[in-house]
Amino acid sequence: MTRPLHTVGGGWLLLLLTTCMPLPCAVAPQAQTNADSPSAVSPSSYEIGTGDVLHISVWDEPQLTETATVRPDGKISLPLLYDVAVAGMTPDDLQKSLTEQLTRFVRKPRVTVTVQEIHSRMVFVTGEVQRPGAYPLVAPMNVVQLIARSGGLTDFARQKKIYVLRADKSTRVNVNYEKVLRGHATEQNVDLAPGDTVVVP
Repeated sequence: MTRPLHTVGGGWLLLLLTTCMPLPCAVAPQAQTNADSPSAVSPSSYEIGTGDVLHISVWDEPQLTETATVRPDGKISLPLLYDVAVAGMTPDDLQKSLTEQLTRFVRKPRVTVTVQEIHSRMVFVTGEVQRPGAYPLVAPMNVVQLIARSGGLTDFARQKKIYVLRADKSTRVNVNYEKVLRGHATEQNVDLAPGDTVVVP
């Protein structure tokens, strides 16, 4: 677009103003892991497991503050304490344990433990849903709830042919989603366990 701004020597001095049309933003592909926010984790009941990412904060002691991933042996490495077993503990339990251990080095340590990422308790949904992938299991969840969390079914989903493949891969639970939503066959709307996969043909 051009607009006249000033006259110089009887002629127009034109300033070409280029109106930049916004370019389409690059949209990052949907992450395979649909992680919950840390606030979704109950510090008194959630059990820490392998692969979880923990943030250990010691007030006024930045050299002791650490973000660590739980190793396959169930431990994390921390300054001064070296290898610390954390798998199976709740964030509250770990906070108390670290506070006790750090009293040897710090006067009245104030420790905070938060779970930044959950990777040890995952369930999976694949096939004709809006957002297939892995979802953290931080609270009891059944088949209908997982499908809802994944954005619901696509128009091509075969609602009567959905099934749950248990983590041991030897058990299959058929789910007639259509009946379940109508209040029938509610026993098919099973609670999910870590490692389970819901398949939507």
